[in-house]
Amino acid sequence: MNGTEVVFALLSVVAVGSAVLAMTCRQLVHAALWLVVTLGAVAGCFVLMTAEFVAWVQVLVYVGSVVVLVIFALMLTRQGAGTTAEVTGNRWIAAVLGLVAAVGLGATMIAGFGGQRIEGRRIGTAASIGEALFTDWVLPFEILSGVLLAALVGAIVIARSGSNR
Repeated sequence: MNGTEVVFALLSVVAVGSAVLAMTCRQLVHAALWLVVTLGAVAGCFVLMTAEFVAWVQVLVYVGSVVVLVIFALMLTRQGAGTTAEVTGNRWIAAVLGLVAAVGLGATMIAGFGGQRIEGRRIGTAASIGEALFTDWVLPFEILSGVLLAALVGAIVIARSGSNR
């Protein structure tokens, strides 16, 4: 195991540990800050995989926009730092389903790429991502954009129906 692999393993442990803390933290603002640590560690993993463009997109979009949006939403809804998350009875079912999904994803990755090493070809550059996105992955990209648009419309409908009650 070389130095890069050791740092990658450490960043992975930090990402998983901070993700668990983000999910189990009862203070919403603290959970959002643990999410920043998680996303930063994942960006570090992307840098170690020579995917600098993906790492910067991770930092700019997720850390810089999504988490800041979550924190602003907490502040604008007058949810202070002392606000606690609601714990429901579905917590353990969600944890088991998340674990099953993680194991399934890991098994799929190992079955698909087990034993292969990424060498010589830079896969995380803007040019390589753009080429792959607009040649091989056009249809999945468009399907994903439609699903995200439907989720956005659904969220707006659910939010508006709740205010009329």
